[in-house]
Amino acid sequence: MRKFVRPEEDTRRLRLLRYEERFLPSLFRFMHDPVAMRFTYVASSIEDCGARLLRFEAQREILGFAPWCIFPRDTDEVIGWGGLAIDPDEPTWGLEVLYAFAPESWGNGFATELVDFALTCAFDVLGGSQVSAFAMPENVASVRVLERCGFSSRRFVPELQRVHYVANRVPAG
Repeated sequence: MRKFVRPEEDTRRLRLLRYEERFLPSLFRFMHDPVAMRFTYVASSIEDCGARLLRFEAQREILGFAPWCIFPRDTDEVIGWGGLAIDPDEPTWGLEVLYAFAPESWGNGFATELVDFALTCAFDVLGGSQVSAFAMPENVASVRVLERCGFSSRRFVPELQRVHYVANRVPAG
């Protein structure tokens, strides 16, 4: 029987909701900003951004999980997008955690909280044994988040211009 991560979740400080088109303008506001997204995908248009987010959201029905839209628990303001995914454009990398946050939310520990929660879902709900993540070496903040959450560096992937990080389930015992 396939296990599912609920499409809506809460962490200590975050509300995580499945992607809906009504969230697109708020997400596009920072996902098309070349400075905010300098280490990852930059949306070229609102249509391109929406199509990409829908490709990931379509996985929820197939895989039982997809990235969430991220809100602080005390507001209705979208501050990010992320969680567990299998990249529809690069599925061979397997289960990975990914995220993007609006610059005004940086430095509050939201990425760490999201990644910790995503790993709990991957290991405890889905029964996964390994989760990947990718970060450019110069993205010091994301590297810190990944290391703080238990990821370790595996190798630099030249075609992605990123370091491949892996977190493994810690055996019980």
